[in-house]
Amino acid sequence: MASIYWVHLMAVLCLGAFMGIVCQDGADEVTAVYIVSLKQAPTSHYYGELRKDTNIFRHGVPGRNHRSRRNISRSDPRYNSYISRVHDSLLRRALRGEQYLKLYSYHYLINGFAVFVTPQQAEKLARRKEVANVVLDFSVRTATTHTPQFLGLPQGAWVQEGGYDSAGEGIVIGFIDTGIDPTHPSFAVDRSEVAYPVPAHFSGICEVTPDFPSGSCNRKLVGARHFAASAITRGIFNASQDYASPFDGDGHGTMKMGSVLDKPMCFVKKDVKELVPNLGLMSKAKSLLVNRFKIKELEKWKCFARDKQGMDLSCIAVYKALYKSFGGFAADVVAAIDQQHHPYGFHVIDLIYPLHSQAAQDGVDIVSLSITPNRRPPGIATFFNPIDMALLSAVKAGIFVVQAAGNTGPSPKSISSFSPWIFTIGAAAHDRAYSNSIVLGNNDTLPGVGLASGTHKGRMYTLVSALHALNNDTTVASDMYVGECQDSSSLNQDLVRGNLLICSYSIRFVLGLSTIKQALETAKNLSAAGVVFYMDPFVIGFQLNPIPMRMPGIIISSAVDSKNFLQYYNSSLERHGSTNEIMKFGAAASISGGLKANYSNSAPKVMYYSARGPDPEDSFLDDADIMKPNLVAPGNFIWAAWSSLGTDSVEFQGENFAMMSGTSMAAPHVSGLAALIKQKFAKFSPSAIGSALSTTASLFDRTGGPIMAQRAYANPDLNQSPATPFDMGSGFVNATAALDPGLIFDASYEDYMSFLCGINGSAPVVLNYTGQMCGVSTMTGADINLPSITIARLEQTRTVQRRVTNVASNETYVVGWSAPSGVSVHVIPTHFYIAGGETQTLTVTLNATMNSSTASYGRIGLFGKEGHVVNIPVAVIFKASYNITNR
Repeated sequence: MASIYWVHLMAVLCLGAFMGIVCQDGADEVTAVYIVSLKQAPTSHYYGELRKDTNIFRHGVPGRNHRSRRNISRSDPRYNSYISRVHDSLLRRALRGEQYLKLYSYHYLINGFAVFVTPQQAEKLARRKEVANVVLDFSVRTATTHTPQFLGLPQGAWVQEGGYDSAGEGIVIGFIDTGIDPTHPSFAVDRSEVAYPVPAHFSGICEVTPDFPSGSCNRKLVGARHFAASAITRGIFNASQDYASPFDGDGHGTMKMGSVLDKPMCFVKKDVKELVPNLGLMSKAKSLLVNRFKIKELEKWKCFARDKQGMDLSCIAVYKALYKSFGGFAADVVAAIDQQHHPYGFHVIDLIYPLHSQAAQDGVDIVSLSITPNRRPPGIATFFNPIDMALLSAVKAGIFVVQAAGNTGPSPKSISSFSPWIFTIGAAAHDRAYSNSIVLGNNDTLPGVGLASGTHKGRMYTLVSALHALNNDTTVASDMYVGECQDSSSLNQDLVRGNLLICSYSIRFVLGLSTIKQALETAKNLSAAGVVFYMDPFVIGFQLNPIPMRMPGIIISSAVDSKNFLQYYNSSLERHGSTNEIMKFGAAASISGGLKANYSNSAPKVMYYSARGPDPEDSFLDDADIMKPNLVAPGNFIWAAWSSLGTDSVEFQGENFAMMSGTSMAAPHVSGLAALIKQKFAKFSPSAIGSALSTTASLFDRTGGPIMAQRAYANPDLNQSPATPFDMGSGFVNATAALDPGLIFDASYEDYMSFLCGINGSAPVVLNYTGQMCGVSTMTGADINLPSITIARLEQTRTVQRRVTNVASNETYVVGWSAPSGVSVHVIPTHFYIAGGETQTLTVTLNATMNSSTASYGRIGLFGKEGHVVNIPVAVIFKASYNITNR
């Protein structure tokens, strides 16, 4: 094993050495990574055709063992392939005698490669007749419980799928993220349980390094690789910090995957401190057991809360392509996507044998990406970028793709997931919250956050600001950040001992330059009774996750409340009349504590940071006829596993669990639920899975009122209004209803191709990416058989059709609708009978009744006599009741 590691390390060093040679030989030329695609179609296009006509993919290839998770190094000769040799030959002929470095060969989803060359060399490649497209590599970023009960899983979807213990069995979810901590108990397999096999259709491998040793994979974690060649060539990869292995040095990936596989685990009391050594949340666990699991024998058992989004028996395969220090790059992400489906190429799943032999089945059923590009893709349409086009080939191969919407809301057109074949997820709050509060000596109560215990009940403690407790050697002039409580040596212990220490929460905490953990250490060293943080007025629009504190504490998260708190404190100081020296600290307070969860009926609501539609069609921000996001799911204050060496959130460093918020947290919920649908409806296409999730989504919160959407960074709860389809898509995911959708909307790869070919001037680009010629197509996004209708420009009238297929028993449906403002809607037929397995066409005519450039919204509902309800959101942006010739 050591030799494997050293071979890999030498490869990394050689990359660095090569970079130095290139830079020296061509100092005036800037080398960069380019993604090159060839005109010959990738193998998935042939595989997709075969998949339609055979069941071999569901039963495996005779004589082939798909169950072993092999520990294979990059030096293994099986990584060589015929396609790689073709790529190498092309590079040698195009760049004869010149220096270059091929990073990846893309075999399955894109026929091409990533190469480190100069712009002049890239131009030479672009002129080759075999080459279709040359794209400069670009950067990507991460889009950064109680939710099973909130989603209704224990009494609903889990029960329908044979119970919690078998939910998701046989489904493999591929995660492209920051890696995984394989030592975490969330991914452990209890060998005393009845054995369940690794899915027969999966043949992934586990990369072996010193920090990801042999045996890291099991029946839950069935494959793991890492991709960093693009980052290495740029000289920004730090092996000691970023880990040249699938190990998660960030925390984001472990949390995402933990949120799918985590289950509520109870440990014998004596084992708790070994498994969760640092969190100090035992009272939280006690409250959780009583309220959530109805467990009474608290002296025998202790639990730690984890929010299980998916199911126990689904499997995960990890493709690390994102890193803490720099994020990631498209070349590495495309390699991760491609290698989820390719055999002897570079990574995990064996999809094909050598080109002359028959195709084997796919290994991953669902791909989950909590990453988004750092910029909108340039060109004639946002859909034409290497990642989205690779994912289109994945969809053709039958893989359901889930992507986070991005955390750039609440502005319109802030969505960072563009294509109709990708299922885009926004973030919503669920009904659990951890609230803390502080009661002041003037009887005012101020809310705040902090997973901390309270002070002794009924007792008030003196408040002392760090700025007023400086030792004789410290002044604000000498240490302008002393109010952040990062250094106990700067403060006078005699003034702080037994009192509540007041600290400032500034922008430095947001940037990670100061930490809550260090402030708590300062308070502990000074023997403080607790800590109170007030919010610096310059920290605007930053959401604080409840942070664990090992002593009584609170963060007053509102700038207004912080101002009132300081006014009370300052007005209570008794000062010397002539010297203005503080004679007495007169302010007092008690901290209520924030370990107990509170439950609200106002959930769900769309969070302010969740990215919004309309979907931008191009870099000029023209609107696409595509509904984005597709729906929203729990993404706020999510508990899940955390890498023990994770650094994404400094406050959770060293912990085994963390609470985070973002669309990154929402996407895994839907990935897990999609696995349940795939388990029940094995023949569902990716679009059918998306349809089942969309048409059954909830439109109302727990009070029966409309789902609300936050509209501002500052005071988001005071700036909210009913959510529109561009806020929440079809609505909030409904796990149980999605398993019985009644009718589904199915769209094929050919539909997506016709849509792409219908974009003006797209034929050469489509040919470059897919190797397929465009015929004549007038198809727009509104014509794709999606479970939504979006019209960016309605000029007088527009007719679209939708096809629904009955996946339930025979049923009669009645059609109803509410038209968007400024639009009349008519649907034919208004009622229909449809037998199981049959398809019905709906014709929808929209007429503009006014001129307006303001988006308006409506809905079409299909109401079945057997109880099925199919929800179709409608959005119309620009409306003109007369012809417009100048477009």
